[in-house]
Amino acid sequence: MRRQFRVALLATVATLVAGAASAQDLITKDRVGPADAPKTLSFRLTGDGPGNTLPDVAEGYQKLFVDFIQKHPGWQIKLERMSDNIGQEQARMLEQTKSGTGPDCAAVDSFVLALFMNAGVLKPLNEYFTQAEIDDLFPFVREGITGKDGKIYAWWWDTDLRVLYRNKDIVADAPQTWDELKAAAIASKDKGMEGLLVNGGRWEGTTFDWLANFWAQGGKLVDDSGKPIFADGENREKFLKAVNYFKDLVDSGAAPKRIATIVNYDEFNAAAAAGSTALFIGGNWQLAQLKSTLEPEEFAKWTFSPIPGPTKDQRSTGTGGWTIGAFSSDPEKVAMCAAIAKEVYSGAGNALQQQLPTSKAQYDKFDVFKSDANKAFAAALVDGQARPGVPIYPEISNQIQVMMGDVLTGAKTPEAALDAANAAVQAAYARL
Repeated sequence: MRRQFRVALLATVATLVAGAASAQDLITKDRVGPADAPKTLSFRLTGDGPGNTLPDVAEGYQKLFVDFIQKHPGWQIKLERMSDNIGQEQARMLEQTKSGTGPDCAAVDSFVLALFMNAGVLKPLNEYFTQAEIDDLFPFVREGITGKDGKIYAWWWDTDLRVLYRNKDIVADAPQTWDELKAAAIASKDKGMEGLLVNGGRWEGTTFDWLANFWAQGGKLVDDSGKPIFADGENREKFLKAVNYFKDLVDSGAAPKRIATIVNYDEFNAAAAAGSTALFIGGNWQLAQLKSTLEPEEFAKWTFSPIPGPTKDQRSTGTGGWTIGAFSSDPEKVAMCAAIAKEVYSGAGNALQQQLPTSKAQYDKFDVFKSDANKAFAAALVDGQARPGVPIYPEISNQIQVMMGDVLTGAKTPEAALDAANAAVQAAYARL
């Protein structure tokens, strides 16, 4: 009897070991699935995947992808990791897909999705999602993925928003207006901080985070036809008011001059960990990052509130996020791409990284989104505004980045910088 039990126990252990080894064999740095699988899908992704720099997130995605590939036998997914220079990566991928050398499936940033749709390189995904699933998306998300023919050309799986983070020990009360934020930032310097940190370097984050100040005034980048109008009439006044606000933050010392070089949200986490800042404008996802980075007693000092506007009643925040799109002409690969979006990212991926879902139903489905913080983030989406889904937006963003650098470093006046940006954007628009 004992011998039979011992044999059974050894067999169970062997099975478990073999299973673990098998799971490990199913995922590497650049592959998911058996190396000799007959079908292959190339998938270009961001850090939202098995290669994430946070160990717990990376482990979570490894499990999600292994579980996924086990449900789809016969497939191998070749992982192609993008660099952190998202704007450059997306531009390169667009050119590759136009020439037929791009990936089969990829993460497409929502702010350039219109460019890919306009280029005709994305495949429709309607047959892989029910109408009820599509209808449950937030309106700005549903509108963003829908082409002129009424078909959806990507699945927008997560969204985000920008908020003001503050150390309550240094800044006790949430600033409600631009003036209050400036005063709080200057006061924080008297306590050894470096003031308010914001993105100001040459990248999309600079444009998107600053736009909240333009949108809060009711400013519009383009008209209903997609024509750039940000430098015309009332929009020009609102635009310059928002630019001068950022310029004054630097000129007054409320924000350090180094913001003109910041091109990564990680710098804010690092500053919080080093105790060198008490205020920064960042993404909702950074709350979880701060929790994993800071000691519990230090994390307890941090909270967030809406981005202040010129007045208490004028508020806005940018809502962004990532989509998954299919480029392959092979129907099986398109279906596999849609399955990745649906089974790995939408829902499970949201919960893993605490990245806000784009579907209302998922806020009730996953416990993590029932927390007070995530409820507050979800409520703040009411003031959210997505970047206009028009082909000219990336060039508008590019020129705002250039303009911001010129203004914050004193190379140009706000008026001259705006005129230069508008001239470049109008010239690009004429070429579309």
